[in-house]
Amino acid sequence: MKKNRTTKTSRAALFAGAAALMSIAPVTYAQSSDALINKLEQKGILSSDEAKELRVESQQDFNSGFTNSFDKAFGKITGMPDWVTGYKLSGDFRGRFDDITVDNPLLADRLRLRYRLRVGLVINMKDDLEVGFRLGSGDTTSGFSASTGGPLSNNTSFQDNGSKKFIYVDAAYGRWTAINNGTWKVTGTFGKMDNPFRISNMLFDYDLTPEGAAIQTVYKINDNHSLVFNTAAFMLDEESTSSLDPLMYGGQLIWDAAWTPKWSTSLGVSAFDIINKEALTIANVPYVNQGNTRVFDANAIGGSSYDLVYNYNPIIGSASITYTLDSFPLYKGKFPIKVATEFMENPGAPNNNEGYWGGITFGKSGKKGTWDISYRYQYLEADAWYDQMVDDDNVASYSNLAPPNGGKAGVFGGTNVKGHLVKFNYSITDSFVFTVTCYINDLINQTPGGAAEPNSGAIHAMADIMWKF
Repeated sequence: MKKNRTTKTSRAALFAGAAALMSIAPVTYAQSSDALINKLEQKGILSSDEAKELRVESQQDFNSGFTNSFDKAFGKITGMPDWVTGYKLSGDFRGRFDDITVDNPLLADRLRLRYRLRVGLVINMKDDLEVGFRLGSGDTTSGFSASTGGPLSNNTSFQDNGSKKFIYVDAAYGRWTAINNGTWKVTGTFGKMDNPFRISNMLFDYDLTPEGAAIQTVYKINDNHSLVFNTAAFMLDEESTSSLDPLMYGGQLIWDAAWTPKWSTSLGVSAFDIINKEALTIANVPYVNQGNTRVFDANAIGGSSYDLVYNYNPIIGSASITYTLDSFPLYKGKFPIKVATEFMENPGAPNNNEGYWGGITFGKSGKKGTWDISYRYQYLEADAWYDQMVDDDNVASYSNLAPPNGGKAGVFGGTNVKGHLVKFNYSITDSFVFTVTCYINDLINQTPGGAAEPNSGAIHAMADIMWKF
């Protein structure tokens, strides 16, 4: 059985590669198709009967072009239905050295070795349909069953005598590109997906894969200007004892412009809202980050716990400008320099309701021998946004065991944090990347919930090596 599967895979790969070469010269379709089938038969990739059948179908499909014949051949060789046109397996493995140093003598510094594994499959179908899923590693969430992984991280720590680790569903979605005519592109996605919004981790941790529905629209004004409109609604929790399920929805408009080959800009405005926030107690959903104002409620949904006090419906503005140099020392190719910023205000809270960041990036990694280095300063007040969504690596320290807002001692990401971020990426090869990241932070309000935190500073340094495939 194993040998048969290997043969099938090899045949599919060889046929797909040969077919891609053929597609370069569609004028000679009939001759090339016969030549390809003959060669595959000679190599033993196709049996005589399969080759004969493909020649007949090739002739029948001549008037409709190469793609139709290739789709049938692809399905025959792989065993996939004839409406499946292709699939792609991809993923990455990241090893991490993770160090946290705190100012507070009551808390211990932490040193961890961690890994992240993600493997996904995307299946393309006729009529611009797509189904995808991705599995990812991750540690369990404290206070929940082993079936609940952390929503903001796929990291797994080396611990517990080399215990076996968990693999979770990181993404699972269906997608339909309803319009794609060169001017308009409209795509709808349903399921557990990568974040459809172009926005920083001041609002959404980059590992967050929300669950719900999204529509992404691109309008190409001309070759140099385009408008992007993203909208989505995501379920945050399902309550068995209440009909007040918490939901987040939002919209975003972005104008991308390339003014010259060297200068480009992007301007955006976004708005989000969370409804039925009273169900988002620290007992109902994973309490990963801290920062929001909370109050104890003996009659909370799902049992006594800490409720969010304020509403979260922020408005966000974003802007960036990029200048591209023709060359730069120790860098291959054109060298971009990008300055970017975001500003957020949440009218749902009376104070401590703003957040912003500004930064600069030199270069762009991704191809062998390329690199980038960036700096960012961020200031995110306690009630600017829902703390369980934001970057969980952007940390500060809390030493009080039970401050009035339901917090706990330790080092946590979230809101009410200000500080610096420096990051360096170097692509050793196209698929092998080295990264160094360093956050230097402190709490904005030194008395969250009325409990003094005079030594809340923390340095979070990470060194990563990542293999991509």
